Amino acid sequence: MYLIVNVLGIVVFLAAGWLLSHDRKKIPWLSVGILTALNLLIAYVLTSFAWGRAGVKGAASGFNELVSVAWKGINFALSNWVGAEGVDPAPVNFVVAALLPILLVVPVFDILTYIGFLPWLIKWIGRGLSTITRQPKFEAFYSIEMMFLGNTEALAVSKLQVQRMNPGRNVVIAMMSMSCVTASILAAYIQMVPAEFVLTAVPINCLNALIVTSMLYPVDVPPEEDIIVTYEGAGDEEAASEEADGARAAEQGAPSGGNTLGGLSTLVAKVLRRDPGRAASRPAKEPFFSFLGDSILGAGKLILIITANVITFVALAALIDKILGAIWEPLSLESALGVIMYVPALLLGLDNSTAWDMSQLMGLKLVTNEFVAMGQITAEISGYARHYQAVLTVFLTSFANFGTLGMIIGCFKGLVDKERNDLISKNVGRLLLSGILVSLLSASMVGLFVW
Repeated sequence: MYLIVNVLGIVVFLAAGWLLSHDRKKIPWLSVGILTALNLLIAYVLTSFAWGRAGVKGAASGFNELVSVAWKGINFALSNWVGAEGVDPAPVNFVVAALLPILLVVPVFDILTYIGFLPWLIKWIGRGLSTITRQPKFEAFYSIEMMFLGNTEALAVSKLQVQRMNPGRNVVIAMMSMSCVTASILAAYIQMVPAEFVLTAVPINCLNALIVTSMLYPVDVPPEEDIIVTYEGAGDEEAASEEADGARAAEQGAPSGGNTLGGLSTLVAKVLRRDPGRAASRPAKEPFFSFLGDSILGAGKLILIITANVITFVALAALIDKILGAIWEPLSLESALGVIMYVPALLLGLDNSTAWDMSQLMGLKLVTNEFVAMGQITAEISGYARHYQAVLTVFLTSFANFGTLGMIIGCFKGLVDKERNDLISKNVGRLLLSGILVSLLSASMVGLFVW
């Protein structure tokens, strides 16, 4: 019975995207269908096949090893904060166990960016995703980019792109930014909730962000606008037109390609050939240790920002609970939002009591953040039923909350003009709805295969 309800939940969440769409006639149903099938396949593989589960557990083990190395550094500077041997943070607080490892994890990802590997990986996975799913190149590119870099960081490195796109596509990018999870912060999550479901949620969220935005705010992208400004952001664009692709390929003695990516010969030419003029126009690379120092400082700031947000939001939630309790003793923030989120929680294939508990955590996460909600269940989630572990962890593994809404709007204000900002501000409700629908879809798709 609960399996049938879970399936119904997926249908209802997709129907909600259609019902609340900005323009139902423009919804690219072929792309939505491909993305939905692909996401269900990924969820099935990562949860139901031994090699899929092994891959997820291997990735989780890799992150755990990275965290254990970080503990060595923490123990050197702050003796006994992670146990006498520097390997056990359990007796210590949330900041030490979940956040201080970011001081190693963020620089590792930044080094991968510095040497060019991470931008290369993002670029080619994004291109492949665009080809398979029929999504515009940059939207597919951005879904992968924000998974590795985070929403504000991905927006910052895509500044030139968002400034050149039409305002409607800016709204799409803002909506997608509500659903991401930064890879460098996964190490914190897996100290609090089951690592296998955290890592399963990451690719599922990426594709569901494309599904939901395609339904809630479909935008036509003509071929001449379907271009990508490269990661360096120095005005170096990917193929503004097929003629340009053909000309570069012809210089290599190959015919121009006629498909979306410019043909195999063009791709080879792009990889092997460097344009001296374009290379000269790029800024000189920052010295490595200067770059590393900035990365470490950035990681430290991130820890302070998260700590400040967690302290403030927990305190604000407690204050709101006190005010509501003064009006009526049983009333609280969790119970009020729980009423709103109760039906969506039921549609995840949960019994009445469990759905009520989850709906309160869902509401708490939306008002505060995922760290606050995860902190509520860290000590007891291992005792939950597997299906409940899966849907709860996947739902919590995203940045969709009111705080993120403010961060995204603020980020766009520093990047684009008033016209684009005004359009994004007019669609604040859709931004939040997008984040919620993506989290619900991801939880329901993963939960479908975990019982």
